[in-house]
This record gives sequence, structure tokens and C-alpha cells, in this order.
Amino acid sequence: MKAEIITIGDELLIGQVVDTNSAWMAERLNECGIELFQITSVHDNREHIIAALDEAFSRADIVLTTGGLGPTKDDITKHVLCEYFGTHLIEDTRVREHIYDLYRERPDVLNRLTATQWLVPECAEILENRVGSAPLMVFRPGDKILASMPGVPYEMKIAMEEQILPYINGIQHSEVRIQHKTLQVNGIPESSLAILLEEYENSKPEYLHLAYLPKDGIIRLRLSSYGEATEAEMNEWFDRLKMLVADYMIADTDEPLEVIAGRWLQERGATIATAESCTGGKLASLLNRHSGSSAFYWGSIISYDNSVKERLLGVPSEMIKAHGVVSEAVVRQMADAVRKQIGTDYAIATSGVAGPSGGTPEKPVGTVWIAWTTPDGTSAECFHLGKLREQVTDRACQKALVGLIQILKHQQPVAKHQ
Repeated sequence: MKAEIITIGDELLIGQVVDTNSAWMAERLNECGIELFQITSVHDNREHIIAALDEAFSRADIVLTTGGLGPTKDDITKHVLCEYFGTHLIEDTRVREHIYDLYRERPDVLNRLTATQWLVPECAEILENRVGSAPLMVFRPGDKILASMPGVPYEMKIAMEEQILPYINGIQHSEVRIQHKTLQVNGIPESSLAILLEEYENSKPEYLHLAYLPKDGIIRLRLSSYGEATEAEMNEWFDRLKMLVADYMIADTDEPLEVIAGRWLQERGATIATAESCTGGKLASLLNRHSGSSAFYWGSIISYDNSVKERLLGVPSEMIKAHGVVSEAVVRQMADAVRKQIGTDYAIATSGVAGPSGGTPEKPVGTVWIAWTTPDGTSAECFHLGKLREQVTDRACQKALVGLIQILKHQQPVAKHQ
């Protein structure tokens, strides 16, 4: 089965809101064996929505829409869907009871506009929106499906997982199994990687597709099958791929670097802290952004100003004068000190020129020193990471995590803290 996503809302088209919903939905659909054919974003405009629906139904079996389900005048999706399917709004007592229960402790929300939320298209199947007031609507024109969901990401995700995907899985009988396997490599240019894998690409079956997805030095290699390969065959060719890139492979999963690093730390019973200058806490934010990070991430010292480096991390002012704050000597001291201060097994320190000002001929914008302290000692490396401030800090965090993963891969588990 093929699906299309239509995201509705002016805010998406003026850049005020970034569409993160579609990428998440695409992953879930693939897991169900449903191929996503196209993603379309449209204005809160009747003609635009109707044209998008016509085009989507001409290509897809399933159309998923998000957005435009609020109670205000600019939210027109429900009314347009009524017109499109030749129906009208009726009151749904179950939705009304749900809304009263949802806002039981907030009576000020129960006003005449909220009351429009329990008006639903007569021909639609209404599914429960456990966390919001906008009902989930499913239409069945012929042998096709349209499911309308809120655009708020947490509402949409719960709606998809608890209602929409189970509904679709209950009626689809596709034997097609979409499979994706992804690994990540670092330290080899994309063109050199393609040459390394040339024989592999020529010998694999045509129904297995290999994609190169480079970003800031990390290349994801995705092997895909759209129903033709067995699981055993997919595993065999993925194992061959891993052997060929073993010298460069960071992970054989498509996960964020901080998740991979966190898992390595947990498996070794190890903890980590950071001392950050140019990255300003961004590395700490990555390390603690996922559930369970308290098992390995203990804390950070954001030492942006030199006085903080001196007072909290013991960096001698003479060292800064002699080598500069962006130097191997300084980041080594920062990493060693934060590991000792917080009491962790590992530590990472960053210091650099993020720009756009502050660069010199010797240390131009984009120069970043990173140090890693481990139970076995400290190492440091200098990188040149571009000219744009956000690019420099993002890449610095990436380099820091890649270096940590490579270190952890080659070290034995540490003794657990008492």
C-alpha cells in the first residue's frame, strides 16, 4: 500500500513551524510495510486543501492529514473535509463527554468555541484523541482511507500509535515487507566510500538498494528492500556491508550519536561529564536529552569566560597567555579538571573559535580543540569545522561524540562507582 501525508497550516509555509511530524510518520509507516509516496504542505485554504486531496487520492491508498483542527476561524480542515466528502457536521456525544472530562479542572476553557470541537462529519468514523480536544476522523471513500489528525506533535504521535496505525493494520492485508538497515561511518570521503563499495554494489541483487546519506562528516549507509528480499537475505548483505566498512563504522544502527555513546557508557558502567567553552552547553544538552541519561551523564561546567576556566577548572592564566584559550594545553586541563571535580570516569572538553568574529591567521574561525579524558589518560585533537557559528558548534559536538564512541569501543568496562 502507498500513503501520502498532507500537512495543513500557513505556519509551515512561512517557516514559523518546522514540520517534524512527517519524518516521524514516515518511519512508522515503513515499519508497517506502507510505502510513503509523497509529503505535501498546504495553506489553510479551501482550494489548496481540496487540490492536494485530489492529487493524493490519485496516487495513494492512504492519505494522512495533520493540522487545522482547532476551534478558531483559521482552522478550516474539518469544514473542508465535510465539503469534500459531501457530508455535514453533527454533534458527537462521546467527544463532548471526553472534552468535558479533559477540561474538568479548567472550566474557563469550556466556552462556545470549544463546543465546536464535538461537532464532527456525519460520515466519518471518530476515534478517540486521548490527550486533546480535536477528534480523530477517518473517512473511507471506496477502498481508500483518509485519517485526519491534529498537528501538535505529541497529540499526533499518540493518535498515530494508539489509533490510526492499529486501524490501518486492521484492514490492510499487504504481504509486502519494507526493510531498512542503516549503519554509520566516519573518517572516509563519500567518493572514496563509493569506490570501496563498488564491487559490493555491482554484485548485490537489483532489488536491494544502497543509499549514501552524508552529513557533516558522518555518512549513513542505508540498505533497503521494498518487499522482494527475505529477512535472512537482508541480514546477509548487511553483514557483508559491515565487514567492508569495519575500519570506519561508528554504529550499525540509525540512531543519534549521543544515544550510541550513552549505550556504550552504560554497557561499561561508566559515567561522563563535560567542560564546554565554544559549545556553550550544547554537548551537555545532547548527552542528557534522552530518557535514562542519568545512568551515565553526571554534569557539566560551562566555562565560557576565561575567569570561569581559571576559577572552576584550574586553568592557569599563564597557560592561557602562553598558548591561547583555544589550545591543546587548555582543553586537556579543562577535561582533566571536570572529570576530577564531578567524579566521573570520562570527560570531554571543548574550546574553539565559533565565529563569526574572533579568528586570527593562526586560529581562524572554525578552529576547535577537543579533549577526551579516560581512566587511561587524556588525548586531544584540533579540528577546522567551517565558518558558520551554528555549524561549528554542531560539528564540534559531533566530533566530540564520535571520538568518545571510538574510545569506548576499544576500552574495557570500568569498575562501578560505590
